[in-house]
Amino acid sequence: MARWFGIVGFGASVEQSPGVWTDVVTELSYYGEVVRDARRLSEADKLNKDLSTSNSISVLADAYANENYFAIRFVEWGGVFWTVTEVEVQFPRLILRLGEVYNGPRDAANTP
Repeated sequence: MARWFGIVGFGASVEQSPGVWTDVVTELSYYGEVVRDARRLSEADKLNKDLSTSNSISVLADAYANENYFAIRFVEWGGVFWTVTEVEVQFPRLILRLGEVYNGPRDAANTP
């Protein structure tokens, strides 16, 4: 298994004013291992197919990750931010399954 170090993004919807919701993202660094390294080819009827993967990353979770695993939105892997499609809890680890490239909001303080 390959070792991994990267960013995990946790998201939450916050009401800015009555009826106006925005996503607030917190980015934290974690250590782990790539336990599955595979590519997925989706045969969608699109001119430009979406880039996707079937990788799994096992993250050594801290208390924050264990309490907020349901809010994990993305993971940085290979210089790209990937959407987390599934989280499996195997204490003390979280198994994160990756999907398509993440294009959602990021933590403004950590965005270059």
